[in-house]
Amino acid sequence: MILYHGSNVIVSEPKLIKQNRFLDFGFGFYTMTNKIQAIGFADKVTKRRKDGEKVVSIYEFDEAQAFKDGSVLYFDSANEAWLDFVSENRSGNYTGEPHDFIFGPVANDDVYTTFTLYSAGVLTKGQTLEALKIKKLYNQLVLSSEKALSYLNFIGTVPQEEL
Repeated sequence: MILYHGSNVIVSEPKLIKQNRFLDFGFGFYTMTNKIQAIGFADKVTKRRKDGEKVVSIYEFDEAQAFKDGSVLYFDSANEAWLDFVSENRSGNYTGEPHDFIFGPVANDDVYTTFTLYSAGVLTKGQTLEALKIKKLYNQLVLSSEKALSYLNFIGTVPQEEL
């Protein structure tokens, strides 16, 4: 599997760095399966940090071996279990077991708006899940342990002319 990480710097040797905010899948190194979405994320990070240049690092990942060797939480769609998991992480209330790998849909800007309405109590769980069904969701893989990071193989960056 090919994975992408959008940033304002090249990340040839990923590290686990504590965040100052609560993210969808909790603590870990975030990668995406969709290059276009990673480019968009790199743009946001570069603008937010006001430093560096838009960069998308590319990795090879042997998912069969990694998922066999590690603890995996896998969401095949934006279903009720995914919604509960993301809600708990975003609120800082996740108390479940840790996993080496977490795979599933990533919230883009459209999904973020829907999710915000759900978190604010404007939408019910059922309404939120219905709204998510019509969205085109790509996947992310979060690597949450040093063991997990060992399965990533940096192979380069997306050429600047594609950014």
